[in-house]
Amino acid sequence: MITDSFDVHSEAIIDPFKLKGEGLPKADICIMTFSYVIEQAVLKSFDCTQIGVLKNVTGDIPVYAFDYKGKRIAFFKSYEGAPAAVGAVEDCIMAIDCDKFLVFGGAGCLDKEIAMGRVMVPTEAYRDEGTSYHYAEASDYITIKNADTVARFMKDNGLPYITGKTWTTDAFFRETRNNFAKRKADGCISVEMESAALQAVCDFRGFEFYTFFTGGDLLDAPEWDARKKDGVVKGTQNDAGHFDIALELAVCVTSQKE
Repeated sequence: MITDSFDVHSEAIIDPFKLKGEGLPKADICIMTFSYVIEQAVLKSFDCTQIGVLKNVTGDIPVYAFDYKGKRIAFFKSYEGAPAAVGAVEDCIMAIDCDKFLVFGGAGCLDKEIAMGRVMVPTEAYRDEGTSYHYAEASDYITIKNADTVARFMKDNGLPYITGKTWTTDAFFRETRNNFAKRKADGCISVEMESAALQAVCDFRGFEFYTFFTGGDLLDAPEWDARKKDGVVKGTQNDAGHFDIALELAVCVTSQKE
């Protein structure tokens, strides 16, 4: 059973800590996005230097860094899905010296009252994926430990946001009506593909994890509603304005930890 996969009694066959080199480039925090549009916007807006690479058979992932308000910010674009995102975090162990990860992206809405583009801060993640069960003991939910910190940042900066549980799934084409109803009744306001696993790997590796979502498509309707038009970026997961939020949040949390 997948729920029996967490094993702390034997060694991993491939251990990233044993494979990392000496003198890795340091960063105060690493920001991860899933948007190629945002990646290009960041490269144009900041004086970025490539400091590492995450090797991948589908294409290498460059890791960049730039200085902002006295902080060294690492940044890269991950592939979607729990295995890819967690693999990227693990690969970072061998590429850069960093123990804080801030991840943002789009999420589907399970509540029609949540406007498109609204910032959602997850408090717990329902583990409807496989990766997290290799990093944490089996449970229905995993707590997003820094949710209060992220929510406080949003409040202090006057950013409209909402908190609630999220549903992390591997199979977005199998978000059935019955499962949607169960998750909504349980208090989930969003659905995405990475958060439960990212929190699990960060807990396991002793990293800090911060996250928020951009409210996107709507499941809470008679028919699925994409809630966006072709070519429109503002208010979507490709809106570079959400990177600005992530960047200021990165400065805030790294300053608090000093």
